[in-house]
Amino acid sequence: MKPMNLTNNFIIAMPGLTDPVFEKSVSYICQHTEQGAMGLTINRPIDISFSHFLSQLDISLTDETLAATPIYLGGPVETGHGFILHSNDTSLSNWSQTLKINDDISLSSSKDILIAIARGEGPSQFLITLGYAGWSKDQLENEMQQNSWLNVMADNEIIFSTPSEKRWEKAAMKLGIDINLISGDIGHA
Repeated sequence: MKPMNLTNNFIIAMPGLTDPVFEKSVSYICQHTEQGAMGLTINRPIDISFSHFLSQLDISLTDETLAATPIYLGGPVETGHGFILHSNDTSLSNWSQTLKINDDISLSSSKDILIAIARGEGPSQFLITLGYAGWSKDQLENEMQQNSWLNVMADNEIIFSTPSEKRWEKAAMKLGIDINLISGDIGHA
């Protein structure tokens, strides 16, 4: 059997997943290998604005239109570390720590991209998280088999343009599912 690879997929929390970290969450899987998976939850804004975030890093915000841009809780791992999911419409060679996920999206975690964004010189689309979600070897596959998650190919519009409170439902709609109609109960025939 070919191993599952969920890179560039959304995993959508099923209604029965009641872990408060992942309840009604959508996570974008940035990397999935035999060793495990790494993703960013894209629908958990936290009470920190981009301008406040930058001030904590002593970065000046030149592009004031970005001041209120939300920061997200990307997951429970390394919540003191920032991650930037962004479009590939600028040269990747500009950023010192970048993982190219596909032709459209990359993940960076260096201060230089934040400086460029603050100046209005960064990628046109970005989402900033504190922390990430991580799964050890076979953990995500096991959670998928336990019906904790649905998966669907990622959609840039949902990541970058859909209001965060609508991302869970909209991601499920890509599968033709109204996730609010799915029961959280588990049954056996």
